[in-house]
Amino acid sequence: MYVTLITAAALWGLLTGLLVPRAAYRLSVEPGEPWRAACAAGHPFAGPARGWLGGARCATCAVTVPAGAGGRTGDRAGDLAPSLGVPAVTALACASLAAATGFRPELAVWLLFTPVAVLLAVVDRRVHRLPDHLTLPLAAAVTVLLGAAALVPAHTGSWSTALLGGLLLGGFYFVLFLINPDGMGFGDVKLALSLGVVLGWYGWDILFAGAFGGLLFGAVYGVGLMVLRGASRRSAIPFGPFMVAGALVGLLAGGLTV
Repeated sequence: MYVTLITAAALWGLLTGLLVPRAAYRLSVEPGEPWRAACAAGHPFAGPARGWLGGARCATCAVTVPAGAGGRTGDRAGDLAPSLGVPAVTALACASLAAATGFRPELAVWLLFTPVAVLLAVVDRRVHRLPDHLTLPLAAAVTVLLGAAALVPAHTGSWSTALLGGLLLGGFYFVLFLINPDGMGFGDVKLALSLGVVLGWYGWDILFAGAFGGLLFGAVYGVGLMVLRGASRRSAIPFGPFMVAGALVGLLAGGLTV
């Protein structure tokens, strides 16, 4: 049964990961620009949810929406190359969470949370932007879903600590934003709300570990940019992917130790 759980989680991650590239392409626009409604060739996206759900490939012209790296805008034809990177990462993350959490009710929340977190990380990496259309609903959703999980006797977390964790981590990133608004975007503050909730579910130690992990990953990346590319300490970097990676490490640790 345990192997079946991990396999099912990996399959879920793969299938939802295949939906990420199209949404990421549509959301990867500069501030003030509307979300993309068409592929690079100008054909409108069609499918469920007004074309937001579906594979990366445009059914009309067979142009593939970028699934990995590809510049800040993703408009160039050379950027529209097929990739299994995002689905593979999503599948690996879901399988790892299932292995660490087991048959506990919060696993359902982690599996719903992961594809959205990956989507946010991809968008932030491309355009240094974390859309409010995702960050705020995600924070509300994980709060409500973990509240439901807390009603199941088999749960091992604390909903009250999760709520406090969201406020604490969001407040911490808000302070960082005030100190260095050029290096820390307000979207990071909003993402921190949901990450604080999921990490706080497993207690203060896991919250601090996951938050520190995100800061550490981002700091290593920033130092690498300064050494290799001559970036300054105040240069803006896409911090969302590192926050998500730190939260994943924290959730794995929480699932294994709590």
